[in-house]
Amino acid sequence: MSTPPARTPSAPSWPHCAHGADPATESVGCRGIHVPGHTACLAHLADPDRTAYLAGLAPGADIDHRGTPFTRHLLTALLDTLRDPTTGNPHLGDALFSGAQFSGAAWFRGARFFGRANFSGARFSRRAEFGEAQFSRDAWFGTNRFDADTGVFDGAQFFGRANFSGARFSRRAEFGEAQFSRDAWFGTNPWSVDTRDFDGAKFSGHAEFGGARFSGHAEFGEAQFSSSAGFGEAQFSDAGAGFGGTRFAGAVWFSSAHFAGEGYFGRAQFSSWTQFSHARFSGDGVFDWAQFSGDVHFGRTQFASHAKFSLARFEGAPSLGPMACAGAVVLSGAVFTAPVTLEIAAQKVICERTRWESTATLRLRYAIVDLNHAVLAAPVAVTAHPAPFTALGDRPMDESLLAGAAGVRVASVQGVDAAHLVLTDTDLADCLFSGAFHLDQLRLGKVAFASAPTGRHYRGIWPTRWSRRRTLAEEHHWRAQTAGQPVLLPGDTPQPGQWRPGPHHPDPALTPDPEDTAALYRHLRKAFEDGKNEPGAADFYYGECEMRRHDRTGTPTVERRLLWAYWLLSGYGLRASRAAGWLLAAMSLTVLLLVGFGLPTHDPDTATAGTLHGNKITLYTSTPAPALHGGWDQRMTWTRAEGATRVAVNSVIFRSSGQNLTTAGTYIEMASRLLEPTLLALAILAIRGRIKR
Repeated sequence: MSTPPARTPSAPSWPHCAHGADPATESVGCRGIHVPGHTACLAHLADPDRTAYLAGLAPGADIDHRGTPFTRHLLTALLDTLRDPTTGNPHLGDALFSGAQFSGAAWFRGARFFGRANFSGARFSRRAEFGEAQFSRDAWFGTNRFDADTGVFDGAQFFGRANFSGARFSRRAEFGEAQFSRDAWFGTNPWSVDTRDFDGAKFSGHAEFGGARFSGHAEFGEAQFSSSAGFGEAQFSDAGAGFGGTRFAGAVWFSSAHFAGEGYFGRAQFSSWTQFSHARFSGDGVFDWAQFSGDVHFGRTQFASHAKFSLARFEGAPSLGPMACAGAVVLSGAVFTAPVTLEIAAQKVICERTRWESTATLRLRYAIVDLNHAVLAAPVAVTAHPAPFTALGDRPMDESLLAGAAGVRVASVQGVDAAHLVLTDTDLADCLFSGAFHLDQLRLGKVAFASAPTGRHYRGIWPTRWSRRRTLAEEHHWRAQTAGQPVLLPGDTPQPGQWRPGPHHPDPALTPDPEDTAALYRHLRKAFEDGKNEPGAADFYYGECEMRRHDRTGTPTVERRLLWAYWLLSGYGLRASRAAGWLLAAMSLTVLLLVGFGLPTHDPDTATAGTLHGNKITLYTSTPAPALHGGWDQRMTWTRAEGATRVAVNSVIFRSSGQNLTTAGTYIEMASRLLEPTLLALAILAIRGRIKR
């Protein structure tokens, strides 16, 4: 197949110079417009005619040099004839340079355009300098090509509309401190390498950058947008985009924009409706110190790195998200003044010292949540969302940036006033509660705490097994520190038979002690009781007693010994099997002691004797004390064991058997009637604590 011939540019719509035209190749030649009264453009006009034409111009004159090729010398000669003698700056009326070609530097700095300024389709091969220029009416630079060096518009003032749509900047484009009094269009521009500098620019009308492509750094620092601004589907390169301190007074769109590098919006002010829905940040999205005074939308926004909102202020946003973040969503120090719902799928959600002045709901997925020293002035609920987020029946949000289980873990509520905090469907295995206030008013839904280590352990030569129960991370950290467990490397997890070391392991000064941990268990037990969760309350009562038993500073020695006995006999009244085991042991011991020492050999016979005084007889009946005779072979019989068992069983229910007993047997029965009902009560209490709701 043959290659089609290259397309030949068509002739322009104006009468053109046609210098160098070649009919054989269908070349139209020079496209410059005729100078009035001549058949050639300014570049190809004879020198005497050009001199005469330039001499006839005056400051403020209308000029039309569409399609004309300009060298630096020719442009300087033209502008020198238009300079105002007072200011020394060129003054132009209507300035038509559409399709013009500037092979040298185009120096329009300080120029005044009192009429239309049209540079559409012009090509600047070297520096294009429009700094501090003033455009009194519309200025058109659409489809321009700035192929080399820099396009400079710093400090320029556009009092009419400004159109740069489709303009192509191959190097730098500088609009620093430029002022746009009416609408400005920059959409679909392919901004190339080292592009930047709209810092300090002021846009009084609508500013449209929709679909613009920034191949270099895009800088809008301290820019002011007094009306609406559109950046929808704009593409920012990995060199980054800077909007630090930018003020958006009207609505602003970044819908479906792509930030290949960092998108920096630190200290930016969003006073009206703000839209980041479907935007993609391949680098960090930084909104530190930003202020959102109106509604803000981050629906389906994707952050491949981190989303930073430290010290940001949200005054009117009813929701934030749903968004997906492969790293951390940082809300540390942020302030939410109105009721808000946050829907976030991220690896981490950091809310250190975040302030909620009204109600809030945090619906999360995959996240580790840190609420360290957060301020809750109204109820705040943290819950795990069971399925990918959707919006108004739309398809589920893409969560391909995230991997692993979608559950939510709370890392810390230290320093939080928990009276307004609600935790539901969250994992609290590593949550730090020390330093929190009003934990007894914390509302807990379905939550999971860490379990005690499993398996068999040895204390010296004695095998032991930890009771299965819910435990706090603070107890794990203290026990790991006292047990001398090794420091875990990042990413490692302890063995099932070990306690979880804390973040400051093995420093005892930074590890919570038993006294503090006992107080945490006490307050959280109250929270379980208020929630009618008796099994949870029972586990935390066990943990409280354990910490008090090990507390050598705040718990007296006598109290610790009583707690030790309480633990040994019944697991603080919470281990029915332990109390039942001791009950059976006590009953067995009672039977054994009664058989050996408490039951007489046989029931004593009563004896009656009397005396006669005249016609009066006085009778006396006496029963000898029960006596025990014979050796062990006569004592250890099934008949005696049956009698002893009846005595022991009656003692359990605090009844007297009516059995004749020796003196020793009487004391044995008294002891059993005191101990065994207590053990039975402890077993019943433990069962009740497990089944009551």
